[in-house]
Amino acid sequence: MPETTQKIHFILNDQPVEVACQDSTMTLLEFLREEKNLKGTKEGCAEGDCGACTVLLGDLNQEKIQYRAINSCIRFLPSLHGKSIITVEAILQKDKTLHPVQQALMDEKASQCGFCTPGFVMSLLALYLNKSKTNKDEVTQTLAGNLCRCTGYRPIVEAGCRMHDYPNPSDWSQQSAQSVKRITQLQSIQSIPSTPSNPLPALSALTYWAPDNIEHLSQAYLENPQALLLAGGTDIGLWVTKQMRPLPLLIDLGNIAALKLVETDPGHLTIGAAVKLTDAFESLTQHYPQLQSIADRFASPPIRNAATLCGNLANGSPIGDCLPVLIALNAQLTLQRGALTRKLALDAFYLGYQSNALQSGEWIRSVEIPLLPGSYRMASYKIAKRHDQDISTVFAAYVFEMKADHIIQARVAYGGMAATAKRAPLTELALKGKTWCHDTFNQAVDCIEKDFTPLSDQRASDQYRRQVAKNLLIRFFLEHESQAQSMDIHHQTQPA
Repeated sequence: MPETTQKIHFILNDQPVEVACQDSTMTLLEFLREEKNLKGTKEGCAEGDCGACTVLLGDLNQEKIQYRAINSCIRFLPSLHGKSIITVEAILQKDKTLHPVQQALMDEKASQCGFCTPGFVMSLLALYLNKSKTNKDEVTQTLAGNLCRCTGYRPIVEAGCRMHDYPNPSDWSQQSAQSVKRITQLQSIQSIPSTPSNPLPALSALTYWAPDNIEHLSQAYLENPQALLLAGGTDIGLWVTKQMRPLPLLIDLGNIAALKLVETDPGHLTIGAAVKLTDAFESLTQHYPQLQSIADRFASPPIRNAATLCGNLANGSPIGDCLPVLIALNAQLTLQRGALTRKLALDAFYLGYQSNALQSGEWIRSVEIPLLPGSYRMASYKIAKRHDQDISTVFAAYVFEMKADHIIQARVAYGGMAATAKRAPLTELALKGKTWCHDTFNQAVDCIEKDFTPLSDQRASDQYRRQVAKNLLIRFFLEHESQAQSMDIHHQTQPA
């Protein structure tokens, strides 16, 4: 495909920028360091894990600018059109005084070796701009994507808890970060100038395209099924930075307002294809607070701020954390091909490892999640070698419809136990219609051996996975038998 220069416009550190972007897969990190000589943003892992490359992305949200931390190392430059980017160089105040985030880190002697410190600053700045005060839990969750622990981590957390104790800065406070000037700047560059008015015939000359409505997207993808749909790019970005893969035409879903909607009716929660995981989890946990721990442990805040729920489902990783939960909840996908749509149960979508039921030119428009009545019991558990920012070894999700202590229906789903996330049909059958008691669950766990034949890999052996899957089912029973608090040892109070 011939490369075509496309002009994009965004705000970088309060200054308008126009870029003739010839390479649609150039990352924001490359642009900052190589084109703008902004070397405060570091390159560490180049895969969105370490947090050294953290910057803030600002986008219009109800006439305000919402700032969130993202990983610049896997963010493609064209996707920034009409947005605002803030790097660590910009937060020094106009009178040359340090921002409260910086000053708190200095006062607490919390800079570590220095290489990763800018990333910590930017993650804390995102928290500072979105909260008027903070506590330890909020700070540690915010820093889950900043992995460096080379020296003292405790002072960094303390600095995050203290940063609001300092006087409000003249710039980059909660008030000034959403100033009229910045909003006006963003409003003036919301559409991509290079997008052709009649886009379909011109796509062969482009490497990147961001349609602004579903009809253009669906028709273009139907006629160009070799194109790659781009939502958050947190997986596709690695294809470039780690695998050095050349990519076909990228069709970015991020400019389509209808795909950014989260809609609730009396029986369902519908989440569009371009809804970020941060927003998807916020809506999901309002209805299912039992999933809050899983929402907090899915990757890191910068990844959740960029990735989408439907993108995670489309990716279909056998260790994708969202898949078992939504399979257990009996979620349905709305698929679109051209002007036609159809619905498909999520547990029927995955046909095998990295194989799904999408037809050529078909794409996921939304996911529909049932809102269950009060007569159910549910839980989900993630087992990984590290509590934060780690890939699951085994993921379990359970949703039981109950009548008193009688199990009307059981939906049991696991990730990490097969080539896809999948239900455990024999285990479900052993539970259905039975009484909630020790004997029922002790008999049901033996069926897990028949439902799954997991692999051994660098994360765990097949025997370990089978035993953990059994243990988690028993844990689910014990927690709900006594109505005990979740047995999460990472959040229990330490004895005095």
